Amino acid sequence: MKGIAILGALSVENRILLGQLVRYGLTGGFVTLIGAGAYWVTATFAGVAPLAANVIAYAVSVVIGYVLHSRWSFRGHGSRDNLARITSRFVMVSVVSFVLNSLFVWVLTGPLGGPTWWPVIPMVFVTPLVTFALNRAWVFG
Repeated sequence: MKGIAILGALSVENRILLGQLVRYGLTGGFVTLIGAGAYWVTATFAGVAPLAANVIAYAVSVVIGYVLHSRWSFRGHGSRDNLARITSRFVMVSVVSFVLNSLFVWVLTGPLGGPTWWPVIPMVFVTPLVTFALNRAWVFG
């Protein structure tokens, strides 16, 4: 009952934000696990170089992420009158996530010499927070 009372005390804007955050968490969590899993399996078991495996994982997850985030995570947020602008901005944010993940892969498996699973940790806990903020404010805002 306390949870319902707390939700009722939130402003409409904060309830909308909370809903988006929950939907983004579910969708983004799914997409992140697909991407991180594709990276790890490809790098660990297929013998693909870690950075190349990250490119493959990016290609898989960017398509899934666009469809799910645009139709569910940020539904009803912002206008959808300029699809070309939204798509190009989504691609730019996806490139930011790709660069972040590539940096994690390179640093953790290259100079630090860690195993292929090390980059999965920041891929799952850092990159999604950055992309949520960018998607909400700039892509679907």
